[in-house]
Amino acid sequence: MESWKMALTEVANLKGRDVKDRKETEFIKEVVADINRRLHLPLSNTMLPLIGMCYEIDFISSWLNDGSCHTADILTIVGMSGIGKTSLARYVFELHSSKFDKSNFIEGINAKTNERFNGLLDLQKQFHANMSKKFELHVNDVVKYTSKIEYLLARKRVFIVLDDIGSFKQLDALLGYKCLYPGSKVIITTKDASLTKGCALLKSQVHPNYKEILLNGLYEYESLQLLCIHAFNSQNPKEGYEEVSEKLVKYCDGHPLAIQTLGRSLQNKDVAHWEDCINVLKKESNSHINATLRVSFDALTYENDKELFKHIACFFVGMNRDVTELILNACDINTRSGITNLIDRCLLSIGRNNELIMHQLVQEMGRDLVRQESPEKPWKRSRLWCHEESLKVLKRKKGKGNLIGLSLDMRMLEKKKIRELEANSLSKMDNLMLLQLNYVHLNKCFKSFPEELRWLSMHGFPLKSIHLDIPMENLVVLDMSYSNIESFDMSYTNPQPPSKRQKGLIGSSSKHKRLLGSLKILDLSFCDQLHNVGGFFLLLALERLILRNCTGLIEVCESIMQCDELIHIDLSYCYKLKKLPKSLANLKKVKTVLLDGCNSCESQIVMRNTKVIPNDLKFFMISLPSSMRILSLTNNKLSNESFPMDLSCLAMLEELCLANNPIVSMPNCVRTLPRLEKLYMDECYNVISIEHPPCSLRELSIYSKGEYNPSIRKIKFDPKMAPLSLRGIYQLLSSFEIEGMVKIQGMASFEEKVLHSLSWTNLEFTKEMAFKTFTNRGRSIRCQTQVYYEFGIFSMFYMSKEMPKWINCRSKGPTISITIPSSPKKLRGLNFLCIMKKVPSLPLLGWHDIAIPMIKMSNITKNHTWVYNHYVHRVEFDGKNHYNEDGEGFCLSWLSHWMFEPNEMKVGDHVTTTVTNNYFSPGHIILECGIGLVYDDDDGNTREEEDVLSYYKSWNHIIGGDLSPFQTTTGEYILDHNHFCRFSNETFGSYHPFISDGTKFKGSDMQSHLLETYNKYNNHIKVKSACYGALP
Repeated sequence: MESWKMALTEVANLKGRDVKDRKETEFIKEVVADINRRLHLPLSNTMLPLIGMCYEIDFISSWLNDGSCHTADILTIVGMSGIGKTSLARYVFELHSSKFDKSNFIEGINAKTNERFNGLLDLQKQFHANMSKKFELHVNDVVKYTSKIEYLLARKRVFIVLDDIGSFKQLDALLGYKCLYPGSKVIITTKDASLTKGCALLKSQVHPNYKEILLNGLYEYESLQLLCIHAFNSQNPKEGYEEVSEKLVKYCDGHPLAIQTLGRSLQNKDVAHWEDCINVLKKESNSHINATLRVSFDALTYENDKELFKHIACFFVGMNRDVTELILNACDINTRSGITNLIDRCLLSIGRNNELIMHQLVQEMGRDLVRQESPEKPWKRSRLWCHEESLKVLKRKKGKGNLIGLSLDMRMLEKKKIRELEANSLSKMDNLMLLQLNYVHLNKCFKSFPEELRWLSMHGFPLKSIHLDIPMENLVVLDMSYSNIESFDMSYTNPQPPSKRQKGLIGSSSKHKRLLGSLKILDLSFCDQLHNVGGFFLLLALERLILRNCTGLIEVCESIMQCDELIHIDLSYCYKLKKLPKSLANLKKVKTVLLDGCNSCESQIVMRNTKVIPNDLKFFMISLPSSMRILSLTNNKLSNESFPMDLSCLAMLEELCLANNPIVSMPNCVRTLPRLEKLYMDECYNVISIEHPPCSLRELSIYSKGEYNPSIRKIKFDPKMAPLSLRGIYQLLSSFEIEGMVKIQGMASFEEKVLHSLSWTNLEFTKEMAFKTFTNRGRSIRCQTQVYYEFGIFSMFYMSKEMPKWINCRSKGPTISITIPSSPKKLRGLNFLCIMKKVPSLPLLGWHDIAIPMIKMSNITKNHTWVYNHYVHRVEFDGKNHYNEDGEGFCLSWLSHWMFEPNEMKVGDHVTTTVTNNYFSPGHIILECGIGLVYDDDDGNTREEEDVLSYYKSWNHIIGGDLSPFQTTTGEYILDHNHFCRFSNETFGSYHPFISDGTKFKGSDMQSHLLETYNKYNNHIKVKSACYGALP
C-alpha cells in the first residue's frame, strides 16, 4: 500500500504543459512525438512514403548515424517554396529522433515569427519547453532566452530541425552563439542558401561540420507517379488520360506542391476539363501555387533585386549570364550582387554553360507580377513578353512611356498573316530599353525608334543593310543573327546598293560618328550573305565580335586594331574567310579566339600570303594576339604536321581546344605553352598517345561520342605534375595505360614472366573468355579477359567456381582472416580470390551482370587498412547463358595480386580481408574467399623477377609508395581511381560500411582533383526534391 501511495502522490504532483493559444492538433502531435521518443519508438509505421526519395533519405540517415562524437553537425536543406524541404526533414526526423537524448522539430519558423509581435520569443519558449523538463521561464527577452537555450544545447546530445528559417536573427536566437554538445545534429530548411553559412554558430571557435543539400525537383517519372496518386488514386494514369497527364507533368516541371495541388483539383474531372485547365495555366498561374512561390520574392530586401528578377523572368531565361549582366548594368540595374541574391533565394540558378536557369513556375510567378500591373491593358505594363500581346500593342500603336521591355518573335505567330509593321509603332515608347523584334519586317522611317535602347535583337532582319536612322547611341548589344545583310561597315553612309559598294549602312545622319559608340557586343552570326565587316574605328567600346557561321564572309577589315577593348572574337565556320587582319596581333586585351571549322575544301585561311589551315600554323599563330587566353581550332582537319615546333608566342594561353582533328598524338608544340591549364582533345579518334603535357595542365579532356575511344593506348604525365582533372577516361576500357593510375592489358598478350612473378599459373583457359565490362559512368565494352593494374594491385575476372591450388587459405562467405606464418623465404605479396554467384531471381528483373564489390584488407597488427574500389564497376557474361538447366547461376572469380613492401606485411601479422559493396544487389552472393601468400623462389634468384616488376613498382601511388593523397582522416587508404579526379576531399558515403559516412580525405589539395564542376558550392550535393504521396 505504501508504494501505491508514493506512486499516486508522484503522479499527482506532475504538471502538464499549457496549450495556451496554440492549436490543439499541433500540441497533440508534439505530445505523441515526445512519448514515442521517450519509449524509443519511431513513427515510421504511420508515415506516408516519399516519392522518389530513397537516395536522399539514405544520405541524411547515414549522416545522422555516422557515429561522430567529437563535433556537432549542421545540414541545410535548400530549395524554393513547395519543393519538399519540410517533407524531407519531417520524414527523417520521425525516423531518427528517438536515437538522441533530446529531439525537437520546429515548423514554419519564418511565418510564425512574422505573424505575431513576439513570434520569435514564443518560438524560443516553445523550443526551451520541449528541450527541458523545467517549467517555463519568466523571461521576456530574446537575447536572454538565447543564453538559456545555449546552456541546454551545450549539455545534451540533441537532434533539432529548424524549419523555414528566414533570417540570421531567427537562426541565432534558436541556436545561439556557442558550441553544441558533441554528436548533436541540426537540420535547417530554408529558401535562402546564404543564411546558414553566415550564422553565428559557424563562426564560433569550435564550429560544427557543415553540409548542404539543394533540392531541385522530381524526375519526370516520379512527377507522373505523384500526379496519378493524387488525381487517380493509383500509380498510373487512367485510360485516356495519358496525354493530358504528361502535359500537366511537363508544366509542373517536377515541383511537388504544384503536382499535388493540380492533381487534387482535377480528381474525377473528364479529359476535356483537364485540357481546359492546362490551357488556362498557360495564360494564368494557379493562385495557390503562385502565392507559395511569391514568398521568396517578397523576402528580397532591395527593389533592385526585384526589378532584376522581373527582367530575367520576362526576357533573359536561357541567356548567357555575362551578356545579361552587361545589358542590365546599362539599364542601371546592379546585377553582380543581385544575381547572387536571387541564387541564394532559389529564384535563379546558373547552368554549366553559364546560362541563366529559372524554374518554369518561378518564371510564371515573375511574369504574373508584371501582368498584375495592368491585367486587362498590356500597354500599361512595364514589360511585354507575350508575342500576341506585343503584336497587338504595336499594331494599335498603344505603347506608352511606361514600357521598358518588349519582345516579339513572328515565328511564334505562324497563324498571323501580318508580317510588316510600321516603325513608328514604337514612337511613344520613350523609356524602352530592351527590344526584341525577331523576324519582323518594319517599314517607313526608323527615326521613331526609342533613343534609350540598350539591347536590340533583330534576328532575321530582311533588309540587306541597316538604316542609320535607328538611334543606336546608347546601344550596348546589337544582335542581327540570321539576317540578310550583305555588309557591315560603319564608315560609310552612302545608300548605294551593296552589290556596287558593299557598304552595309544606308541613310544619312550627321551623328553617324556617335552611332554604336557604346556598343560592346556585335552578333552577326549565321548571316550567310555577309561578305565583309569593317568600320571598327567607330566601335571603340566593342568587347565581343561574333561572326559564327557567316559562311559567305570573305574579309575582316584591318580597322579592327582600333577596338582596344576587344576580348572575344568568334570566326568559327566562316568557310570562305580569305583573310585575317594582320593588325589582329596588335590587340592587347583579346582573351578568346574561336576558329572552329574554318578549313574547308573551298578555301583556306591566308595569313601573309600563306595558307595556314591546315598545312602550316606557324605564321598564323604568330599573328594571333599574344594576350590570348583561349584558342579553339576544333574541326579544322589538322594533322600533327600542321603545327609549328614552338608556340611560345602564345605564352599567355590557358585553354586550347583541338577537338575533332586527325592528330595521332598531342602536338609537340603544346609543351611550349607554359601557362596552359585546359587541353581538349575530344573526338580525336586517331590519337594513340598523349605524353608529357605541360606541368601547368589542370584539365585534360578526351571524350568521344561512341561507347569508347579504341585508339588511345597511353597517357603519360611528368612525375612533377600536380593532380589534374581527366575527363573522358571512363571511355577507356581496353588495352590502354594512364601511367601512374591504371593499366589494362589483354590476358592473351600479357607477359608470361610477369604472370610467373605473380604466381598466377594454370590460367591459360581464361584467355579466350569474353565479357562485357562497365565503368561506373555506364560505359561498356565487349572484350576478352583483361589484366588490370592500379595502386600496386593486379587483377582479373574469369568464369569459374574452383579455387586454384595456390590459393591455400580458404573461407566460405565474404570474409577471411589469416596470420602471416614464418618462412625462410621473403614475402613479397599475396593473391586474393573471391568467387561470386548470380541467383535465379535476377533475370526476371532484366539484370545480367555482376556488380564488382569492394575489398577491405586490414593488417590488424600494424593498424593499416586499404579499401580497394576496382576500375571496372560491373561485369556481364558474354557468349553463354547466365544460368544452367537447373537454374544454377554461373560464377565469377575475381583474382587480385597485392604487392607489399617488407614493412607492410611481416611474420605474425594478423590480416583480415572482407568483400562488400553498398550497391551490391541481393542477386549476387559471395560463395568463397581465399588467400595465397607469394614468396621469392627457393633458389633466391629474384633479380629477374624484380626487373620484371620494376616498372610497376616505379609508380608513385601504390601500396608501399606514396598513398598520402588517398588516406582518410580516420586512417584508412581509399584505393579508388575516381579519387584522381575528385572535386572535393569528401568521401560522400560511397565506401559504407567500410568507412564511416562523413569521413574525409586528409589532403586538402584534393580540391584540385576536379572531374566536373557540378555546382559553385563545394559542399553542395544536388539531389531531387521530396514530397509526401500515398495511396489512400
